[in-house]
Amino acid sequence: MISTPTASSLWENLADNSLQKIAPTFSEAMEILKAPREDTLSIVHAAYRVRRHFHGNKVRIHVLQNAKSGACPEDCGFCSQSSKYETPAAQYPMMEVESLLEGARKAKEAGAWKYCMVTATRGPSNRDLDVICEATRRIKQEVGVKVCTSLGLLTADKAKRLAEAGVDRFNHNLETSKRLYGKIVSTHSYEDRVQTTKFAKEAGMEICSGGIIGMGEELEDVVELCFALREVGATSVPVNFLDPRPGTPFSHLKTVEPYFALRVLSLFRFVHPEVDVRSAGGREVTFRSLQPLALYVANSIFTNGYLTTSGQGENADHQMIRDMGMVPEVAGGEFNA
Repeated sequence: MISTPTASSLWENLADNSLQKIAPTFSEAMEILKAPREDTLSIVHAAYRVRRHFHGNKVRIHVLQNAKSGACPEDCGFCSQSSKYETPAAQYPMMEVESLLEGARKAKEAGAWKYCMVTATRGPSNRDLDVICEATRRIKQEVGVKVCTSLGLLTADKAKRLAEAGVDRFNHNLETSKRLYGKIVSTHSYEDRVQTTKFAKEAGMEICSGGIIGMGEELEDVVELCFALREVGATSVPVNFLDPRPGTPFSHLKTVEPYFALRVLSLFRFVHPEVDVRSAGGREVTFRSLQPLALYVANSIFTNGYLTTSGQGENADHQMIRDMGMVPEVAGGEFNA
């Protein structure tokens, strides 16, 4: 099937609207996801117009630090760190401040714009919060890199402590649509997640919130998630693609088709024109040889892995960025390898 002028005009119209910060309608969003494979590059081109306008040729690199791994009491069906499943994921307690500080230094050396400390837990204990807050203060003083944390569910008081310590952004993914959420996780609710984003935002932190594509959802679920992230005021939207983990309930699922993944990223760009849309977990196994095309839509990536899985590495990521005629963005300027 060859793209028709009418279809091409639709994608360009969506780009025109997005440049004016006007989101697609629900039906237009569905058209993006349902578009034939042959329309994908036209959609990517339209999304690139938006990406280029708001983000230029820069790529923000984020580095994850798995600060506390495994033995999580939650039962997220996609996660190998849950204590409910037998998986090969590593288990270790909360790292010490010095180790987190060293991780931040290495992240900056890798060209990181933001260093993200993550714990496998329902929510941070007071001790874990003490460590994260002290590490954040020292990172800001001694390293000079932006800090994001992902610590599970928050209370208003704990969110305030993180903000006062200097945490710039709090990550708490909605993961999927409200309709599907109960089939993905049973130990907490979709509303719990939304509330945590509210606590973080009210405390003065930016909101990083995204989801995972490929967990058996319908197209409507993808669209609902995309618009829900706009409603919670996310300033950073990581779009993850399921990389099925052995031992989890979702281990039998297949990765999504790469051209569909490009249309998903494009949808998120049209709906979130100004925000940090990230080609996040699972990008290597999902996009495979098409991975560089994701940078025409997303302005951000993780490098050096995704908590329990490895990535292609910072050298390959930097080369990919340069090959696309783009440059890594770091706090205060551009990264010079």
